[in-house]
Amino acid sequence: MIPLEVKKDPVSSKRSLSEKTKDMISGYLYISPFFIIFAIIGLYPAIFSLFLAFQKWNGMGEMEFVGLANFKVILTDPLFWKSVYNTIVLGVMGTAPQLVVGLVLAFFLNLTYLRFKNFFRITIFMPYITSMVAVALVFSVFFSSNDTALVNYLIGLIGIDPVNWKTSEWGAKIAISTMVFWRWLGYNTIIFFAGMQSISNDLYEAAKIDGANKLQQLRYITIPMLKPFILLTVFFSTVGAMQLFTEPAVFLGNAAFSRDEALTVVMYLYRDAFRIASYGTASASAIILLIFIVGASALNMMITQGYGRKRGRKG
Repeated sequence: MIPLEVKKDPVSSKRSLSEKTKDMISGYLYISPFFIIFAIIGLYPAIFSLFLAFQKWNGMGEMEFVGLANFKVILTDPLFWKSVYNTIVLGVMGTAPQLVVGLVLAFFLNLTYLRFKNFFRITIFMPYITSMVAVALVFSVFFSSNDTALVNYLIGLIGIDPVNWKTSEWGAKIAISTMVFWRWLGYNTIIFFAGMQSISNDLYEAAKIDGANKLQQLRYITIPMLKPFILLTVFFSTVGAMQLFTEPAVFLGNAAFSRDEALTVVMYLYRDAFRIASYGTASASAIILLIFIVGASALNMMITQGYGRKRGRKG
């Protein structure tokens, strides 16, 4: 029996191909807004900044190629290294404590017998969604240089003289790092708490049967199981600390860019770009900052992962 040959209708095939093309174009159109916006406000400024790093430009006249001269100016400027020092110190003082305290707070929020959990969750998370300007204004009152300001009054009770929090070297750092700690503590606490919610209760029940107390449960069950969340918060905190700008800028006002007590790297490049119109050195600062962020994040990840592996071998 001779099989019948089925001939394809060329008109139908063309119509099918046309439908596929339409679907493909439709898909690209749906996702195109993200890529267009990213190209305009993300990719183009990054490429232009890289180009500017090798140019001398005040924003108005013609650009002049200067090679690595902008990097040399930045790396030989004592104020730049002072801003690096300030960024590291503020990052350690404001970020490291919030990770430890956030972990402890999340542990208490995760206790089964704790009452009013929702109230405590909202209260702890509230500073994160509070306006940064409002936070800075409130902390400006707390850390005012007046003798009757709240913080000066409290330290006066233990015999410490009033501190000028906005002009002294460590006074400004303590005030700003306290503000950073207060604002971001709830954010990290909620991440840790979400991680604890994903840990099976069977592990804790087995630990209770073996006689483990709460501290031992935290040390040998909670912290090892939270390793991915700890790595996430350490990474975000490191990047955020290296980009610190809003808190010192709002807290110190105009003096933030004319004094060096709390001048961070981002404030340094902002000052170069928008205060003295030196876009070349500002772009060079941004590239150096990017290298610092990548290096600091990689170092933090290596330390955290190494600590986890060490604990795993001990276990």
